[in-house]
Amino acid sequence: MSAILTPEQTAQALPYALLASEIEALLQDPSVLVPPRIVQALHGGGSLFVMPAADARVAITKLISFIPGNAQRGLPTIQGDIVVFDVLTGQRLGLLDGPTVTARRTAAVSLLAAQKLAARRDGPMLIVGAGVQGKAHLEAFHQGLGVQDFWVASRHPASANALVAHARSLGLQARRVDDPNAVLSDCPLVASTTPAQEVVLTTTPRNDAFVTAVGAFTPRMLEWSAEVCQHLARIGTLVVDTRDADHEAGDLLQAGIDVSALPTLADVVGQTARWQHAHPPPDGPVFFKSCGWAGWDLAAARCMAQALARQH
Repeated sequence: MSAILTPEQTAQALPYALLASEIEALLQDPSVLVPPRIVQALHGGGSLFVMPAADARVAITKLISFIPGNAQRGLPTIQGDIVVFDVLTGQRLGLLDGPTVTARRTAAVSLLAAQKLAARRDGPMLIVGAGVQGKAHLEAFHQGLGVQDFWVASRHPASANALVAHARSLGLQARRVDDPNAVLSDCPLVASTTPAQEVVLTTTPRNDAFVTAVGAFTPRMLEWSAEVCQHLARIGTLVVDTRDADHEAGDLLQAGIDVSALPTLADVVGQTARWQHAHPPPDGPVFFKSCGWAGWDLAAARCMAQALARQH
């Protein structure tokens, strides 16, 4: 009998630090197979994502919708599920809540990148965009990196205030900032998690900054200006989550950057020649571009499968 997990149960099965560790293990697992995802445009501006992946033990298919206009409707922008199968028998092992997995695995990927690349981990951390991803990144960087001080910026002050209140409920220091560009020079850690429908960030991060740019995950989306991306390419180090970013990293593609030449998180984890060549200078910022990959969802499924195995 397979397990159908609620959003709450899905979250409980995916602690950020454990998920980041599983993502690192997955990047070194030669049995992992992840074909290109299918992105079907929908009438009205939304998209339907179909994302399969498998390793030697489990296989998944992620099926989610992304509807940017749902924010104005009071509905989630991401909806759907992840079905997990046993590779040997083909039996369904479980059903994970798609939005919960998406939020947590994306933040866990950023956490892993920061664990490998961030020059400073003490904060304050600037979070630009106070939605689901903003909250997940706040929790992940607190739990996995020990960050205690967060500054939150959002085009909706009420959303920023809500995330600040959530941070304080966790015993953290937090405050709202109305202009993220004005405080980039104060923050060694930055996460941009906006809807990425327009440029929001136009100022260069500080020289010791680690930036995870999450909002833009299609070629048309962007949240960082082309000038900033080009400047970072000259003075710092750009890293992408996977080779799928070669045709999905909107910020970088619209800045005219050759994304295919950039190292991936797998290069960083594996210390490949591509990464050694691009190793960041001591005083250069690191810009990590995250676009998403079904392999991250497979890592979440592996965590769930291991939890089920322990129960039996």
